[in-house]
Amino acid sequence: MVDREQYVRYRDDRTVLAAIGAHLVPQIGRVSVRLPRSVAESAVAAWDREELDEIGDESHDEYALRDDAAELALIGLAVTSRGVWHAEEVVVDLDVVQIAAALRAAQ
Repeated sequence: MVDREQYVRYRDDRTVLAAIGAHLVPQIGRVSVRLPRSVAESAVAAWDREELDEIGDESHDEYALRDDAAELALIGLAVTSRGVWHAEEVVVDLDVVQIAAALRAAQ
């Protein structure tokens, strides 16, 4: 049998991570950022796009791609609803979760 004890530890680690998050949520809200017009417009297009295909069985990589696309769409929603356009950029308040998703995708 494969040793699965590490997953018990990982579950405990996730519980601690969630406890840290519970303390951070009231301290951190949105952060004002500047985005170039081209990527802001692409984010808005992702928000406006209708995805009508059903989701079948996905590999881990396919799930991760779809999750990143959803994060981009949520940034597009933020740009649409509260972005302020200035020439070739937009200033928008993003949730730290959206910022973290973008930073993860950049790595």
